[in-house]
Amino acid sequence: MIFGAVPVADAGGAVLAHSVPLPGGRLRKGKVLGAADVAVLQEAGIAEVIVARLEPGDVAEDAAAERLAQALVPDAAAVGLRVGKASTGRVNIFADCLGVAEIEAAKIDAINAVHPMITVATVPEWQRMGLRGMVATVKIISYAVPEVALERSCVLGHDGMRMRAVTVARAQLIQTFVEADDGVKGQKAIGDRLDRLGVRLGDICLVPHETEALATAIRGSDAEAIFILTASATSDISDVGPAALRAAGGRVAHYGMPVDPGNLLFYGDLRGVPVIGLPGCARSPALNGADWVMERMLCGVPVTPRDIAGMGVGGLLKEIPTRPRPREG
Repeated sequence: MIFGAVPVADAGGAVLAHSVPLPGGRLRKGKVLGAADVAVLQEAGIAEVIVARLEPGDVAEDAAAERLAQALVPDAAAVGLRVGKASTGRVNIFADCLGVAEIEAAKIDAINAVHPMITVATVPEWQRMGLRGMVATVKIISYAVPEVALERSCVLGHDGMRMRAVTVARAQLIQTFVEADDGVKGQKAIGDRLDRLGVRLGDICLVPHETEALATAIRGSDAEAIFILTASATSDISDVGPAALRAAGGRVAHYGMPVDPGNLLFYGDLRGVPVIGLPGCARSPALNGADWVMERMLCGVPVTPRDIAGMGVGGLLKEIPTRPRPREG
C-alpha cells in the first residue's frame, strides 16, 4: 500500500485517508474517490489530499477483516456465535447463546504477531457472555494489508474461538447451619448468578453443619449441579463439606484455589454431577473465584486442578466489604 499526499487531479481511485470539509458537507475518510469526488474537491480549491493506494497483492480493509473473521469462526451457527458485517476495516463477533467464551489464546497471539495492521481483540478466556455480547473484534488498522500476511493470519487463527453453551438447567444450593439464626444468606446471591446463565435454582435446602446430614442432602438431590455453602468455612480437605461429599458416594477432585476472594473452594462430582463447595464470599454478589469455576462447570467445561493452579495471575480480585477478615487488618 502506498500512503501519502497526492495532487487532487491524481487522486481518482485512491482511498481518502482523512475527512475533508467542504462547503456542502464533507468527504469522509475511507471513501474511494471517484471522478465526481475529484471534481468537488477541485471546485472547493483543494490542491492535494492524503490518500492510500492499494498495490498488487493488497487486500482492502473490509474484505481482509471479513476473511479473517470467517477463518476464526468458519461455522458461526455451530459454535454459538454471530459474525457481523465488515465496516471501516472492522468485523465484530457476538455471542448467540448464553455461556462462556472459549478463546484459543495461542491462535489469537499468533495472528497479532503476523503483521501490525492485522489485529484481533477478544474478551478474556472463559468470560461469561450474555446474548449478543461482543466476544471479539477483528480490526484491520490500515486501509489494506498484504495478501500473504492475511492468508497466514487466517491459517494460524483457523477455528480459534467458540461459545460453550450452558448445559445445566437445574441446580441446587445446599446450605448448612450451626446456629438457628444462620439462615439462608447465600440463596439470593447464588440465584442471581444462575439467572444470568438461564439456570433455575431449586428450593431452599438447609441442614445442620454435620457430615452425615449434609451427605444425606447431597445424596438425595436430583439437580444437574450441586452447590454447597457451609455455615463454617471449609478449612481442610477433610472438613465437613468435602467429607460429606465423599460420604455421599462422591469424589473430591480439588480443594483450595489461588484466587482471592475464593481461596476456600472445593469441587468434585457425584456420579457425574458436578458438586462445588463454595467459599463464604459467594454469599456476596461481588466477583470471586467460585464464579470462574461455577460458570465453566455449568457450561460443561471440565475444570482440572491444573486449571485452578493457572488462575493465580489475575486472581487478586476486589476485596469484598463485608469480609470477616480483610486482607489488611
